[in-house]
Amino acid sequence: MSDNELGIFLRTRREAVTPAQVGLPAGARRRTPGLRRTEVATLAGVSVEYVTRLEQGRDRRPSAQVLSALADVLRLSASERIHVHRLTKAADRGFTCMGGASPNRTVRPTVQALLDRLEPAPALLINRASEILAWTQAYERLARPIGLLDGSPPNLARFVFTDERARAAYPDWARVADQQVAALKQGPFRTDPHVGALADELALTAGAAFAERVESVPGLPESSGIVRLVHPEAGELRLAYETLELPADDDQRLLVHLPADNVTSAALDRLTGRTPGGLRAV
Repeated sequence: MSDNELGIFLRTRREAVTPAQVGLPAGARRRTPGLRRTEVATLAGVSVEYVTRLEQGRDRRPSAQVLSALADVLRLSASERIHVHRLTKAADRGFTCMGGASPNRTVRPTVQALLDRLEPAPALLINRASEILAWTQAYERLARPIGLLDGSPPNLARFVFTDERARAAYPDWARVADQQVAALKQGPFRTDPHVGALADELALTAGAAFAERVESVPGLPESSGIVRLVHPEAGELRLAYETLELPADDDQRLLVHLPADNVTSAALDRLTGRTPGGLRAV
């Protein structure tokens, strides 16, 4: 399993930036998606050999000045800059901010009360090991028929990668799988024995579908977006989601779903038994 998270992140970001975004001509014979290493090096004021070392994991401690220059060239957002800073600080594999603590499965009463007040929105509480700890009744009616709540506790990553129903439930399964790997890699990952054990399990049970993503997907999941879900009764739904991080001591996050169109809004109303308009499309 790769331990070159900084290199993976820098490479994937380099490949995502177009020449036009940094004021360079695309050229007629470009074979590399995004920017070339030589272009990044020139724009950041470093050698191409150094960019290569960073991407290959042979140097994992760039200076703050170099990191800032690379962040500017690669057009990193604020959250991406924070993420890459954390990756450099985590270069010492002997350190983990979790201190070996197990993923938190305790739901604080105020968090449960907040979840209850999110009805009729499908919402769930999840920890860093992808375990689903609590959910709204609307999420129960949405997820139970698909199989998402099987297991004790249910585990979202395990469902996506090992349950044969997942590929039918998610028309965009590959993108969902990428996001699940990114979420697992967002924290200590390999230095966390509990998440590491889940990753080892999935590498064995899901094989290349999981292992290859660990080698290529950076650990920065999308905090919001739209996911398509096929429900056996309601058909295909388009759900906008938002991720709300709880305080570090909780080590949990809330995922809240809202209908992304009027068809989904009406379908969710029928599923939850609400009067039409209970959940308006966003």
